[in-house]
Amino acid sequence: MAGTCRPRAMKFIDQLKQKTLQLGCKVFTQALQIIKKINLKKIVSWLLSHKKQVVIVIALIYGANYAYNYFFPEASKKMPPQVVTTKLVEKKSIPIIIEATGNIVAANIVDIRPQTTNLVSKIHIKEGQEVKAGDLLFTLDDRADKANLDKARALADDAARQYKRASELLEKKFLSQAAVDTSLANMKSAEASAKAAEVTLSFDHIRSPIRGRAGVINVFPGSLVQAGTNVATSTSATATTTTGAMVTITQLDPINVQFTVSEKEIPLLLGERDANDQLTVSVDVTGSKTPIEGKVYVVDNQVDPAIGAVRVKAQLENKQSLMIPGQFVRVRLKAKTLQDALVVPTQAIVTNTKGDHLYVVEKENKVSLKPVKVIYQYQGETVITGIDETAKIVVEGKQNLRPNSSIKEVPAPTEKAATK
Repeated sequence: MAGTCRPRAMKFIDQLKQKTLQLGCKVFTQALQIIKKINLKKIVSWLLSHKKQVVIVIALIYGANYAYNYFFPEASKKMPPQVVTTKLVEKKSIPIIIEATGNIVAANIVDIRPQTTNLVSKIHIKEGQEVKAGDLLFTLDDRADKANLDKARALADDAARQYKRASELLEKKFLSQAAVDTSLANMKSAEASAKAAEVTLSFDHIRSPIRGRAGVINVFPGSLVQAGTNVATSTSATATTTTGAMVTITQLDPINVQFTVSEKEIPLLLGERDANDQLTVSVDVTGSKTPIEGKVYVVDNQVDPAIGAVRVKAQLENKQSLMIPGQFVRVRLKAKTLQDALVVPTQAIVTNTKGDHLYVVEKENKVSLKPVKVIYQYQGETVITGIDETAKIVVEGKQNLRPNSSIKEVPAPTEKAATK
């Protein structure tokens, strides 16, 4: 099959070459015939016989061209300068801000639960009251525990007397050393029992372990409370209610805010920084005219793979009690400060398929399009690299600009208002 196709292909190529050569020869022959028909002598003789008319036509063309250039100069045919506002590139230190949403969490929170099963005798606090560490919150019925303590102390005193008597008899050799040792053991056991009874009695006087604010009180005088996960269970005709804590004490000042930061921004949190460049936060809170400032005190040691973020906690002052646990807030985290950064307005950046650019004002009010690299953007300001720190850039009016366009600078609206 291949042997039959090859001769056919060679034959077709030879035919194509012959037709091409024939066509070329034909075109060349026709061109020579046209050239031969041109009589240069007749053309020259006609021009010499009509030289006055030819001179008049040339003069008319020249005069028309001169008049057109005089009444319509080249400058008026060009595009008018583009009106723009410009600004010098600023060199300053700018903080890197990370915005996030978070929740207020308590610095310390304690559920007050009983350590013994007993009746509530007296409640010493009110709901929402500020308490200090060690303040008495509840008193349980302590009559039985007081009696047990008195009994244990009496037994301890008796055991102490028995040991003293046994020691005296040992000196007189009326009692063996073994009997004295037994008496000593009985005394120590009785003293331990007295201490245990004292501890049990202390369970009837429940005190606050931290400073904070008391929440809703879930028990009343006469309520039976039980040691364990559930303080009390009450059953009605419609439902059964289980109480988890007698009251909850929450520390509100200082208070914490917890939020998450994307894993790509972790180097900003954990990277090297100056001694004065600390991680700080600013929190917007309803009721406060100014944001509340705080400091980050912990960045979690692992990333949550479900959301690709790491948890961060910061501590805030809450003297006016404007924040409570569970509250939703907006957080701005100052990660670090870029020193001597080149800053331009964000609206001056021109983005196209080749990247980010700036229109830079050159000599004779011409502009050039310079490529730049955007490092950071926040609240209308952009940190860049790639241009000189003394450059003047176009901020507004760049829509119709092209490289090498002429411009006319006008003050920005804010500058006009300031001059007025």
